[in-house]
Amino acid sequence: MPASVFILAAIAIGCIPAASILAAASWPRRSPAAAILLWQALGLGWGLAAIGALVGFGAAGQGAAVVSSAVRQLASFAGTGTSPPVADLTGAARMLCLAAGIALLGVLCWILLAASASVLRARQRQRELLNLLAHGDPKVPGALVVDHPAATAYCLPGLRSAIVISAGTLELLDADELAAVLAHERAHLRERHDLVLLPFLALLRAFRWAEVARQAYQAVGLLIEMHADDLALRQRPARELATALLRVGAAGGGGVPSGTLGAAHRTEECEVAARVIRLLRPAPGLSNGALAAIIAASAVIAAVPAVLLVLPLR
Repeated sequence: MPASVFILAAIAIGCIPAASILAAASWPRRSPAAAILLWQALGLGWGLAAIGALVGFGAAGQGAAVVSSAVRQLASFAGTGTSPPVADLTGAARMLCLAAGIALLGVLCWILLAASASVLRARQRQRELLNLLAHGDPKVPGALVVDHPAATAYCLPGLRSAIVISAGTLELLDADELAAVLAHERAHLRERHDLVLLPFLALLRAFRWAEVARQAYQAVGLLIEMHADDLALRQRPARELATALLRVGAAGGGGVPSGTLGAAHRTEECEVAARVIRLLRPAPGLSNGALAAIIAASAVIAAVPAVLLVLPLR
């Protein structure tokens, strides 16, 4: 059996505890952009490696004739009630791995397409509602205002992107705080954070029973909020955004429609508190050496499985 199969299996297995360790680590909050890159590499590396390992083990040394012969032999042993030899059991195990690899590829592609379609439908419904209910306001230039008493602010990504502010938010926040919220939402749109979160949403829907899938989704969701905070700080003081988060959180706001991203859409008190503390008491960023190591590790995790999958085809 090719050594590449064992390497792929090791990567696929290793990505799972690595994701749990990354979710519990504190350093990602010091450099959310680098941590997001590493999360993306772990997700892509795991998918490629798991599929490659299963298919590689299943296809090792087996052609279609061998597989067909093994199926017929196993069927005959099942009919007679006798135990098949070890060689036939190995062939059956390989066929199961091959089928599992193909099934995993199909499941991953399907859940990504299904999640994308679901998000697009939700955004279309939201745009239709905004066309009926939203209007402009000079207090928030470039944004749409919805006459609702609850305090909320969010962005609607896509080709026809929009930033939405509720009337409750306009009453709650002052002009500086509103400007900080708008800067945060524009950062979400500019960086297309919705596309960053989408694969992790798809994994969560496919593997709801897996704790690591939930950890990954929550961790990436918080990191993209922190990354948008960092980008907003290039335009507005940290105190403005921090007080806006505290006011919206205290007012019980933060809920946003499906398919959107919002400055305070993560309503867990501990996460809002972590963002506020980070804004008001910023920790030093990672060193250039640490950032280089994270980028290199991300490249290796994603590239090695891809290369091992392509090389046998040459």
